[in-house]
Amino acid sequence: MLTFRWLAPVLFALSFAANAAYPEKPVKLVIPFPPGGSNDVVGRYIAAELGKRLDRAIVVENVGGAGGLIGTGMVAEAVPDGYTLLLISVAFAFNPALYKTPYDPATAFTPIAMLGSGPVVVAINPKVPANSLRDLVAMAKDKPGQLNYASAGVGSFQHLAAELFKREAGVDIVHVPFKGGGPAMMDVIAGNTQVAVGSLAQMVPQIQGGKLKALAVGSRERIPAIPDVPTLSEAGLPGYEATNWWGIVAPAGTPRPIVERLHRELNAVIASAETRKRFEAEGADAMPMSSAEFGRFITTEIAKWARVVKDANIRAD
Repeated sequence: MLTFRWLAPVLFALSFAANAAYPEKPVKLVIPFPPGGSNDVVGRYIAAELGKRLDRAIVVENVGGAGGLIGTGMVAEAVPDGYTLLLISVAFAFNPALYKTPYDPATAFTPIAMLGSGPVVVAINPKVPANSLRDLVAMAKDKPGQLNYASAGVGSFQHLAAELFKREAGVDIVHVPFKGGGPAMMDVIAGNTQVAVGSLAQMVPQIQGGKLKALAVGSRERIPAIPDVPTLSEAGLPGYEATNWWGIVAPAGTPRPIVERLHRELNAVIASAETRKRFEAEGADAMPMSSAEFGRFITTEIAKWARVVKDANIRAD
């Protein structure tokens, strides 16, 4: 009787050889937000460094819209062959509480590597007559509903971070959503909106260049890149905490050897002196984890922010 048992070891050997040769062509990294925001800043740097280690181009594709759902959903449906990756951030943890996601965040992706995290910063247009966080809070309380804050859109890190700030400070500042962190930041710089509450990694160059005035940063200690800016605790808001983070995932079913290779190379990238220097300059910290630890971290973050969304009564209208 004819048997095909001999095929199993042959197919295994072919699969192993194919994975060992990975990558044989450029790899695409989807950033599910427009250019200019913290996801784009971190993602493009990591893509360039990972490409050097893999000796292949990492092609960045910004696919913005719907709080990151469009780009994220696209990767969830991609072929799990290691040639389509996704940069995720804390917004990935927000979305299940805000939207009916077209994917199951618990099963649609394979965690690869945690990259790092960065604190929130409260900044204003330099023409706003406030020289401290206490000044801004007093102004907002004196003129409720007259100040505006810009965000990368409903459900973005800037949106939830600002709503938490409003709740902790007891102020009424109007939300003005944009299609991405870059356009939101530029609107505050232009003075059309007055306040930006978001990722420090995105705003450091604008703060250092005098285009934004930082009032407080949400780290435990002051940031070397902007040493004159007090922490939120020093500025009078010790109960406020919001942190952005970034990581890389792949579609579920991506072969384990490829996941392990990517994890190894990404960990080498974030362990390098150059990356640590770059992260420090932007107020961020490298956060190496195993792939399994990163998966558990994502699960914890989804549960945490679901409570925040519910408590703050935030809706993706």
